[in-house]
Amino acid sequence: MSTEPTFVIVGAGLAGAKAAEALRERGFTGRVVLIGEESERPYERPPLSKGYLQGGQEREKVFVHPGDWYDGHQVELRLGTRVTELDRDRKTVALADGGTIAYDKLLLATGATPRPLPVPGADLDGVLYLRRLGDSEAIRGRFRQARRVAFVGGGWIGLEVAAAARLAGVEATVLEADELPLQRVLGPKIAGVFADLHREHGVDLRLGAKITEITGDAGKATGVRLADGTRIDADAVVVGIGAAPDTSLAAGAGLDVGNGVLVDASLRTNDPDVYAAGDVANAFHPLLHRHIRVEHWANALNQPAVAAASMLGEDAVYDRLPYFYTDQYDLGMEYSGYAEPESCDDVVVRGDLAARQFIAFWLAGGRVLAGMNVNIWDVNKDIQRLVRSGRTIDPAALADPDAPLDRLLDA
Repeated sequence: MSTEPTFVIVGAGLAGAKAAEALRERGFTGRVVLIGEESERPYERPPLSKGYLQGGQEREKVFVHPGDWYDGHQVELRLGTRVTELDRDRKTVALADGGTIAYDKLLLATGATPRPLPVPGADLDGVLYLRRLGDSEAIRGRFRQARRVAFVGGGWIGLEVAAAARLAGVEATVLEADELPLQRVLGPKIAGVFADLHREHGVDLRLGAKITEITGDAGKATGVRLADGTRIDADAVVVGIGAAPDTSLAAGAGLDVGNGVLVDASLRTNDPDVYAAGDVANAFHPLLHRHIRVEHWANALNQPAVAAASMLGEDAVYDRLPYFYTDQYDLGMEYSGYAEPESCDDVVVRGDLAARQFIAFWLAGGRVLAGMNVNIWDVNKDIQRLVRSGRTIDPAALADPDAPLDRLLDA
């Protein structure tokens, strides 16, 4: 009987797959079991609202590893398998089929689930959410059939999918409760750029919209009704109002949870044999001096290496700055840092907002908390250096396109 330890990873998305990869790369020779509810092998999510949804990316390109990688690296990939319980005393996970698996170390990479729209009619055929590969394929199929689609929520997912609809020749109406799309993320000054972008591409942008009902006929969605009585006709309704971390296993096992599974900078929970990474992890960030949970591809890509090192008893901390990107029409953007608009006292712009070619900096007390480069490239590393420095930077120099970013810390 083997005496090698068993490491179990619950959640076969990008984070889970990269954790399995990192364990093998770091020389772990024990048993690795990767468990996922979906029937598809692990894949990346950004293409689901970007290239794959638009039809420009092949299906095979969305997967994290080739199909034979898992057997080749002795990773037991159990797809279509749901974990129903985590027993920390026995150090086992229970499966929906009645089986159990014992672990020595466990990684929770259970991700997040879309928030449901709490109005009548939300369960009608044609009300769609985007989280899984099948969801992206269903939405793309609707674009081939529909003349008009309504999008509930003007966040990153809603806007990216609306852009894909317009590129497919579909009429798009975006219904956003705030005064601007992305206002809670970017603040009004920069959020207005995205509002203008979508209007210029023919999106009917309805702001301050409160939805009271999804209308339907014969079990199929036919539109959206607003609180003021307005009815928006639509052949399908795509809902993107955020996601909630899937903490059910962790909470049921008595782990500390709060907007995700609470972990330290080494991605360790309050149980020394249980870790968390990716969308579900609310991790203490040593640079930001607080717990943060961000549902971004970069976290799912990079946190697993730290989790794997920690599981193997190595000293490792996750201190990368949050990073995400978007592609909408002719706008490409990268964002690094962590800045809640209400925590900032200034937003400095270098470049031309109207031309959508600029860098925006969010400041508090003269310190750069975050930066976003729009249609300007090869500057993100410099932005990250400014954020990581924690130093006060002259706003006039930040706004001056003739002041090289890579020299501002030397000033």
